[in-house]
Amino acid sequence: MHGLVNRSIQRFVQETYGDDFWSEICRDAELGFENFESMLIYDRSQTEAVLASCCLLLERSRKGLLEDIGTFLISHPDFEALRRLLRFGGDTFEEFLHSLDDLHDRANLALPELDFPRLELRVYSTNSYCLQYAWGQRGFGTLVLGILRAMADDYGALVLLEHSTIQGEGGDIDRIAINILDAEFAEGRDFELGVGT
Repeated sequence: MHGLVNRSIQRFVQETYGDDFWSEICRDAELGFENFESMLIYDRSQTEAVLASCCLLLERSRKGLLEDIGTFLISHPDFEALRRLLRFGGDTFEEFLHSLDDLHDRANLALPELDFPRLELRVYSTNSYCLQYAWGQRGFGTLVLGILRAMADDYGALVLLEHSTIQGEGGDIDRIAINILDAEFAEGRDFELGVGT
């Protein structure tokens, strides 16, 4: 598993529950260390042990935990680079959705070793879509759900999202049904193309 994924889990836990709780998770998961390095590759079993410990100690479901991590990645100021990468997709939430087909290739240019899922947007009507993606990392589908929820808020759109998973031979096939109830429900967060100096 890419260190960026593990580091994101670590940062979420530390920011939300504190450093002492993260230390407890590391001990429970028997990692032998307390800090993931962003650019290293880790054994998948270490990631799974950390997630299992988080779910056990917090008494939370894996799906709910991963969805919260996805939301955290967009809303926390320290992850502004990811938010900016996604906001380049368009000026509206609809334009952002249509840009998701190209996100795998954009992410691959920046980090070729990151196993990023291929996203496919299906359009059913003006305000109804389905985002489908296959990811070799089983059980991470709701991470994308959390990212989508946060991006809808970022654009100020009122959106109904519903996640489902089909288990395939090569990994999970995840689907998120997307219904835009009001594209201009609230004022979105400020975003400028250029980075301020």
